[in-house]
Amino acid sequence: MFARKLSREFLNMINKSALNTVTQLSGWKVAALAVGSALLLAGCAGTPPTEQMAVSKSRVSEAVSSGGVEFAAVETRSAQDKLKQAELEMQDENYEEAKRLAEQAEWDARVAVRKTEAAKAQELLKDAQQGIEELRQEGMRGMQSTPAQGQ
Repeated sequence: MFARKLSREFLNMINKSALNTVTQLSGWKVAALAVGSALLLAGCAGTPPTEQMAVSKSRVSEAVSSGGVEFAAVETRSAQDKLKQAELEMQDENYEEAKRLAEQAEWDARVAVRKTEAAKAQELLKDAQQGIEELRQEGMRGMQSTPAQGQ
């Protein structure tokens, strides 16, 4: 009987200890979950990417004003669309997505500007080649008419 009583007391003690441990662990889990959630929300909220948005707006404007609509229409349109989407994400305070879209808009705009510059350079080269050909033809005509005048 003494052994049974000791066993019961021992089991009760173990159960209470286990219950206290579980309660303490649950408290720690809740605290850890609360802290983790707060950090996650703070990380998501972050700070608005205002500098990146300003850079992207400037690049998109540069792409449009340099002639990107004519010479690099796809890239310019993509940059404009991504910038608009980034602005919407900013309004929704989804700053990570806004920053990602603004960066993409910046690089699309950079590509549009370079493509526009290349297309304009190609046009200038073509015009220069055409001018050289016209001068050469005029020179040939001048050489053909000069001997006939001398006779």
